Amino acid sequence: MAVAVLLAAGTAGWKDEGPKPAGPPSYAPAPCPKPNLAGVPALGPHFSCGYLTVPENRAKPGGRTIRIAVARLESTAARPKPDPVVWLTGGPGGSGLLDAFTVTRLKPAINADRDVVFVDQRGTGRSDPLLNCPEIDAFTRESVTLLSTDPETTRKGVEATRACRTRLARMGYDLAAYNTTENAADIADLRTALGIKEWNVYGVSYGTDLALQLLRDHPQGIRAMVLDSVVTPHLNLLDGLWLNAADQYKAMFAACTAQPACRAAYPGLRAEFTATVRRLDREPLSVTVPGEAGALVFDGYQLANMVVVAALPPWALTTVPAAVHALASGNGLPAAKTVLAGQSPPGFVGWGLFYGVVCREQAAFTDRRKVRAAAKAALPGFPRRVLSLLPQQEFVGRIFADCAAWDVGRADPRVTAQTRSDVPTLLMSGTFDGPAGTRWAAAAATGLSHSRALLFPGLGHSVLLQSGCARTILAGFFDQPAGGYDASCVDTLTVPPFATGRLSRPRPGAR
Repeated sequence: MAVAVLLAAGTAGWKDEGPKPAGPPSYAPAPCPKPNLAGVPALGPHFSCGYLTVPENRAKPGGRTIRIAVARLESTAARPKPDPVVWLTGGPGGSGLLDAFTVTRLKPAINADRDVVFVDQRGTGRSDPLLNCPEIDAFTRESVTLLSTDPETTRKGVEATRACRTRLARMGYDLAAYNTTENAADIADLRTALGIKEWNVYGVSYGTDLALQLLRDHPQGIRAMVLDSVVTPHLNLLDGLWLNAADQYKAMFAACTAQPACRAAYPGLRAEFTATVRRLDREPLSVTVPGEAGALVFDGYQLANMVVVAALPPWALTTVPAAVHALASGNGLPAAKTVLAGQSPPGFVGWGLFYGVVCREQAAFTDRRKVRAAAKAALPGFPRRVLSLLPQQEFVGRIFADCAAWDVGRADPRVTAQTRSDVPTLLMSGTFDGPAGTRWAAAAATGLSHSRALLFPGLGHSVLLQSGCARTILAGFFDQPAGGYDASCVDTLTVPPFATGRLSRPRPGAR
């Protein structure tokens, strides 16, 4: 569910003209944006772009329309296969066009045999409108310098959320319409508008939730599906976040113990971690990071969440044992750098879609007491104050207070129905993926009669971006979704060695 941390997305060159008059769904070609997003180069000559125009709210006939930005990467094959791949990015609120820039740099290329269609989902990236929130971006940068569990920190966050909501509502946007039901309908309309008879779906993080709801509500034309770092609509995201975190802690500390060098450098790491969480809950530590304004405050929650956030940057997981041990010894600099690396750059998140999804479809179907009870059962040794917030990127921790301020109601309960289908589906999970975990993939697979789940040892969130093996399997699966593709490279993978010396950022490798 986490927003992928790549490069800063901005609004340079884009003008918000407000809601548009009504019209039927339609697609029109348009020049690809230059730059792609602020600070990101143009997409290049192998892309063609355009806009899908759709209703803002399909329950309001004759209402406003919005535009969905689309970029199509052509296949490198002389005769590409007729069924392209549609790429559904995560967040909610991330930019598919930003992913497009990243994907072109990966090997093996995922467009070797097929075109790939990237989408900036409603309210995000280059779509019109972009529902971003400078108010929230400013708070999230400040929040790491504040005590996480202080009610005043929550008050400041809610104030920023409410300010953004008020501004966007005054501009006339129907904020409740930025949700997965409408989002899935946009993707279904895009396939028909592009004249594609059949396509394959790839979803990552929140994109897997979107993909599963697309398959459930609009199954027409879906040939095969790959779900990477799985979130499933029939299990409540918020109920499971601390359980996923507990699974990640267990897997990582066991992996450290299994490596002689890590075991020798950090004996008793799991007990040291829990003891440090408890100590920092009582006695927070201020950490000065060179080049950063203001010292970071490490309390118990910040340490517990640092390990989860480390699953987002591709290099950070191998540094976790060393960072935990250093923090236990009073040196918080390595852990602070990991926290900062996991933050989304200002201007990147389409907050309208983020809150429309998480508040209407997740927070509205659970409550604080249920979430805290699940957290205490998963991590009985953690202080109550630590478990009063949720693990994930910085804007998830206080989600119930923020959702009260965003005030977009409750989705139809049908949005939480399990997806059941016989469409061939491949599910990929990293064994160290705290943000999404491995349980949700197994749960999603129970409704998918022709599915296979693969675990990638030592990887975190967004398996495809980290693993050449995963990209090879994806290509083989889309060629032979009924079976016969080769997934044996997974069996050759091992957990990378954890850093045990001076911490530096390792160079990401293709695994």
